[in-house]
Amino acid sequence: MTEKNCNLYAHLRHAFPSYLDACAVETDTGLLYSWRDLERGTAVLANFLYSLDLAPGARVAAQVDKSVEALMLYLATLRAGYVFLPLNTAYQSAEVAYFIGDAEPAVVVCTARNFDWVSKLAFKAGTQWVFTLNDDRTGSLLERAVHASDQPLCAARKAEDVAVIIYTSGTTGRSKGAMLTHGNMLSNALVLKDCWGWRSAAQGGDVLIHALPIFHVHGLFVAIHGALINGSKMIWLSKFDPKRVVEKLLQATVFMGVPTLYVRLLAEPGLTQAACGHMRLFISGSAPLLMDTFKAWQARTGHTILERYGMSETIMLTSNPYRGERRGGTVGAPLPGVSLRVVDERNAPLAAGEIGDIQVQGPNVFAGYWRMPEKTAAEFTADGFFKTGDVGKQDAQGYVTIVGRSKDLIISGGYNVYPAELESFINDLPGVAESAVVGVPHPDFGEVGVAVVVPRAGAKVAADDVLVQIKASVANYKVPKQCFVVSDLPRNAMGKVQKNLLRQHYAGDPRGTD
Repeated sequence: MTEKNCNLYAHLRHAFPSYLDACAVETDTGLLYSWRDLERGTAVLANFLYSLDLAPGARVAAQVDKSVEALMLYLATLRAGYVFLPLNTAYQSAEVAYFIGDAEPAVVVCTARNFDWVSKLAFKAGTQWVFTLNDDRTGSLLERAVHASDQPLCAARKAEDVAVIIYTSGTTGRSKGAMLTHGNMLSNALVLKDCWGWRSAAQGGDVLIHALPIFHVHGLFVAIHGALINGSKMIWLSKFDPKRVVEKLLQATVFMGVPTLYVRLLAEPGLTQAACGHMRLFISGSAPLLMDTFKAWQARTGHTILERYGMSETIMLTSNPYRGERRGGTVGAPLPGVSLRVVDERNAPLAAGEIGDIQVQGPNVFAGYWRMPEKTAAEFTADGFFKTGDVGKQDAQGYVTIVGRSKDLIISGGYNVYPAELESFINDLPGVAESAVVGVPHPDFGEVGVAVVVPRAGAKVAADDVLVQIKASVANYKVPKQCFVVSDLPRNAMGKVQKNLLRQHYAGDPRGTD
């Protein structure tokens, strides 16, 4: 690694253990990947991408199942100096068409089962190359790349160069590509390594159970970067299986999950203090952790979950302390290097304990939205703070509590669901006059969506039919769990729909009463 090269991969590679034949990743199918395998595999893929003669800054989009080869594709894209675009595997054709059309990737990688429709969308949008990659180590990407060189390749990149584009959304429903730089991700990885006490091999070494998807910030950046930049082994589960996780706890020291995973682990009889005896740290994020889950985990395992807070545009922002009091219901204090303030509607800072809008600044904050300069400018204050869209408070000790989301976001099972996107779809259905989608509490998913639909005069709309049509068009995690047909929506004097009243009405039981 040269000091001038700020390519994230160069720093991750520098942290690999000196003994490259040690196990880096152990899969649930029994495959073992050494650090040498990661180095060589990513080199081959990086050289293959480089051989395609892509334009500088070219995007490489991937909608593939979780596999170590998919991880290698991500690392190879960094090595070759291109921009990685991870796509949720649940996205349907309309969603994928938008992302490909907006990002204009030069390369798209998908599963073989989706090749027919993905390739049509990609080639129509001007994509040069479409390859397949499956979770059984097959696909045209590997078949083509096998002939590439395995010589070391790590393109020189500056800290401000974009490394990844992560799509997120706002109240308009139009997805925005958050551009994260090499510097953004490296700074966050180094801070978390220190703050979460990652142990080196000389200290006994950490082992991470990786049971998260790898198409969003939590699984792809927080978990994977944490293990790699510490030279730590990962126990790799292709899908979350609570029984399998419990079985692996005695072989690991760190686990990261969304609240839903902790709820499901608590349902496992094998989850005991003895089973967790080798574990050092349990981390939760991506959605609020209910106090009942926080306390139940303490009582059952003897461990206190460390809750933290971040978002696609910033990676991690705050964390409860590794050494110190972890307060349930809070997301801890701002991480080193992060400035966080709570302000009122006039952008004036509020006193400790007062509720307002959360704004942040730091080396981890993204470079802006892809091809949206006006939107980027609107989301930053004049003095450079990013408006998170979250509402919360910070106490005198620095602990932050998130109390709501000004952007009306629903987080279900750790995934972001944007009501405006669903409302736009529902409102276009035959016979529908208008709709509102709200989130209500759920013991397993944290929140689930409820759709409330008003039919046009004289039209008949069946709630079940609305859900069927939504399910056929969007990712399953976005589909509301219930739909209700009503005569009108509650409004205030200005005519704005009072979603707070809808949440209250359906919060007790998502099945509701009408």
